[in-house]
Amino acid sequence: MSGRIDTRRLYNALDGQRQARNQSWRQVATEAGVSPSLLSRMRNEHRPDLDGFVALVQWLGLPAESFMVEQGQEEVTPEPEFEAQFAPLLRARSDFNEAEQEYLMDIVSATMKKIRADRRER
Repeated sequence: MSGRIDTRRLYNALDGQRQARNQSWRQVATEAGVSPSLLSRMRNEHRPDLDGFVALVQWLGLPAESFMVEQGQEEVTPEPEFEAQFAPLLRARSDFNEAEQEYLMDIVSATMKKIRADRRER
């Protein structure tokens, strides 16, 4: 089995986290330990090297598999549930205690449950 990195999905996740943290791309590069030019190349859908890929998924706090697709597969593999993606990001924050993290997860879970129910009704 061979696979490849879904560069677009990775870049979009990085951009979402960058915006949520109100950071510049240069700040993201510095924190992640990659060059700003790597992020610029990724914007144009150039794949990062392995070390860059590892550094970026670690900065995101998400599993590398979230950004991989089997070779020749046209469709991107289904994304994990939002709550599964959100939980590691929330746990990585030191400015929320355990009770606050649990409270936020309850809010996110309830919101996602409502969104899914609304989508089923359409």
